[in-house]
Amino acid sequence: MDNVLYALGLTMFAGLATGIGSVLAFAAKRTNYRFLSISTGFSAGVMLYVSFVEIFIKGADALVVSYGEYWGHWINALSFFCGILLIVVIDTCIPSAENPHETYSIEEIEPLHDDSAPLPDFTAEVDDSNIASGAHTHGHNHTKLMRMGLFTALAIGIHNFPEGLATFLAALQDPDLGIAIAIAVALHNIPEGISVSVPIYYATGSRKKAFIYSFLSGLSEPIGAGIAYLGIRFFLGGDSGVIPPQVMGILFGGVAGIMVYISLDELLPTSRAYGKGHDSLFGLIGGMFVMALSLLLMK
Repeated sequence: MDNVLYALGLTMFAGLATGIGSVLAFAAKRTNYRFLSISTGFSAGVMLYVSFVEIFIKGADALVVSYGEYWGHWINALSFFCGILLIVVIDTCIPSAENPHETYSIEEIEPLHDDSAPLPDFTAEVDDSNIASGAHTHGHNHTKLMRMGLFTALAIGIHNFPEGLATFLAALQDPDLGIAIAIAVALHNIPEGISVSVPIYYATGSRKKAFIYSFLSGLSEPIGAGIAYLGIRFFLGGDSGVIPPQVMGILFGGVAGIMVYISLDELLPTSRAYGKGHDSLFGLIGGMFVMALSLLLMK
């Protein structure tokens, strides 16, 4: 039971980092985009390295014991791509206009922590034909901004379900590994908190509401992990309630796929959008190096 509470605590820490992003958006005198770029790249490096070097291997080991050398590796590979498919389906169900990784300019964030700064003109007419796909525009009224903020919070909440499961299962199996993944997911969630806060603040003028919605979007991570764990334990855990090794192996393969997809589809593009030069690459390599060093020291 202590292991479960520990894993749930780490998952909650990772998920609620969206609230940290909201606080930074309001408290910092100037948003440090370079920090966001390097930290997001760092998170991607940790996730990619630990997925291929640790989690995928753990899944294979458990499945080989249960199904033999040949079929164990086949099932592990299939689990990996099923994890990717799951997150692809989630992405497909979320409208692209409510991208939870939208990048805001300095001028757009400035009024969040400086009341004297001019508000962006959200009522201006915008010529959509000259705007690059995925770019942020000012052609929104307050109702549309509120809708954007709420859908962004919902999108992040949906994304955080599999992320929460990944953090929870890793911490349950290996507490030290769980800490590394929790930190990586938390760094990933900081810019997401900013993405929720910006439109909601401009729609309501309330920092409190912006923070609450940002905080709640991250709360879905521990909730999702808890629901998934209870479902797996009671439906697949057998009479003893203990999750069988073959089920854990399949879950680890799927978690590795989820984390690889998140890194390549969300973290690295976000890191490059916030940074300049080789910031994202430095963060990526730094994350891999720190993760490798941590695993070696824990041997």
